[in-house]
Amino acid sequence: MTRAWNFSAGPAALPEAVLRRAQSELLDWNGTGASVMELSHRGKDFMALAASAEARLRRLMAVPEGYTVLFLQGGATQHFAQIPMNLAGADASADYIVTGHWGEKAVREASPYLTARVAATSEDARYLALPARDTWQLDPRAAYLHYTPNETIHGVEFHDVPDAGDVPLVADMSSNILSRPVDVSRFGLIYAGAQKNIGPSGLVVMIIRDDLLAREGRPMAKIFRYAEHAANDSMLNTPNTWGWYLAGLTFEWLEDQGGLEAMGERNARKAATLYAAIDGSGGFYRSPVAVASRSRMNVPFTLHNSALDAAFLTESAAAGLLALKGHKAVGGMRASLYNAVPQYAVDVLVNFMRDFTARHG
Repeated sequence: MTRAWNFSAGPAALPEAVLRRAQSELLDWNGTGASVMELSHRGKDFMALAASAEARLRRLMAVPEGYTVLFLQGGATQHFAQIPMNLAGADASADYIVTGHWGEKAVREASPYLTARVAATSEDARYLALPARDTWQLDPRAAYLHYTPNETIHGVEFHDVPDAGDVPLVADMSSNILSRPVDVSRFGLIYAGAQKNIGPSGLVVMIIRDDLLAREGRPMAKIFRYAEHAANDSMLNTPNTWGWYLAGLTFEWLEDQGGLEAMGERNARKAATLYAAIDGSGGFYRSPVAVASRSRMNVPFTLHNSALDAAFLTESAAAGLLALKGHKAVGGMRASLYNAVPQYAVDVLVNFMRDFTARHG
């Protein structure tokens, strides 16, 4: 079997070692005689798996005391709505920093439940740079400040943590969680869809400060209340057991790689390799994103002549380089360099780009 190099923005590449282990355990997990997908989530075997996965995530991210880890369902988009339901009352407002498509969507989904204030936006810059901090208009009475540390479509990333003062900072880390160390104590709530750096789609990992769990929010069914999920160890209803299992294997793989310090260095090197190839192409390739705002995870780029786009995609796919087509909102190309994408895959891509330039330049 020959596996291609997968640069998909999500669902994205998983570590090959994780996939091979899951394959070997598919029919008989942990000596139980059954697949992990066939076991009761309330049985002692799965409960031990769940506890192990949480412990590994806490170690990887150095989650301090006073925070609860949840393994939820629905995708990050569902939690665009669920977060205001849990963290704010009916008459409350929250601040949003909008730096791309997902920030825009977070505002839209929150708006039925509270006043979602756009405290800063880079829309005028076509989301190709981050809004200057002196333009942010933050409300110290806001229920929370929400931002998207990395925008997968536009390829912009915050390289520091914004100062929210006494307002809880909420971060949609779907596309850069576990890609480098982060000070969890700076945040009130971190959430991430699993399908980029954690595991398969359908799982959401959340790290929430305990005082925020105690907020009343608004009247809602128990299934939507984070405090209820916390009280039931994320098993208020039947969880995504397969996703939880693969997340645990990925956390174990990350520990084996040296943890987040090592992954941060690796990811910085991969991104530098690709950006150097783009910037050094003599204009054949271009990065539209402001240099200071460039993402390490998602690298959009264009060809000097868009008429070559179809040939680039056809030839790259034939060379075993998958999912390089840019999002329809911005066009061009995009290479996503998540944790499971090795340096060698980036080297292969860069060599292909140079060869394509020689043949079509």
